[in-house]
Amino acid sequence: MKTIAKFLRDDSGATAIEYGLIAALIAVAIITAATTLGGQLSALFEGIGGKLTDANTNAGFGGDGGGGA
Repeated sequence: MKTIAKFLRDDSGATAIEYGLIAALIAVAIITAATTLGGQLSALFEGIGGKLTDANTNAGFGGDGGGGA
């Protein structure tokens, strides 16, 4: 009988589950933020790359052998 009462009062398993749920929620938040930020950074660098390509092409460095000098 004492063993059953001790088992019913033991809440260490519930605490471990709570910590596991908190860790899972934090992981989901980090993954979501990283995915969103990654997409925005990709779009930003693609835009910068496009502008650099346009600038090089307009300056005569487009790889057509013309060279600017």
